[in-house]
Amino acid sequence: MEQFFTKFKHGMNRLLAWIAAALLITMSVLVIYQVFTRYVLNSPSDFTEEIVRYLLIWTGFIGAAYGFSTRQHMALLIVHNKLAPERRKYLMCFIDALVFVFALAVLTVGGAKLAFSARKEFSSLLGISRSLVYSMAPVSGVFIMAAQIINIWEDLTGITIKEEI
Repeated sequence: MEQFFTKFKHGMNRLLAWIAAALLITMSVLVIYQVFTRYVLNSPSDFTEEIVRYLLIWTGFIGAAYGFSTRQHMALLIVHNKLAPERRKYLMCFIDALVFVFALAVLTVGGAKLAFSARKEFSSLLGISRSLVYSMAPVSGVFIMAAQIINIWEDLTGITIKEEI
């Protein structure tokens, strides 16, 4: 089980990191292009603003999934640090289970319903379906649920999968 989770987590983290990097590079290129067309050519490009907005949404969702997978998200540790080690284990399991339920109910199920309901709505400039934009919520929800399953397993066994460098 440990080998499977290790390979899965490393593969998932690598995929999420590459997707986030590609989105950030694309956004940077588009913003530079937009600034160039606006100030040098005096003919601003309209479509880049909408694409960058959608890519920023996607980057946030992918970053959240990566943050939960690597446990590098922001956390308040006041209660955690005051508990005995055995109780910390239960607290972490509870928190990870809560995040799993949120990812399942809100991001995956709710996001899929939202994406499905918006399939006939189109963006103003690009003319693409809004369901394409909203589909990132269930995708990141699945990644977060997978990360939380591994996190709960780490909490229960005490084995921590080290991040690959």
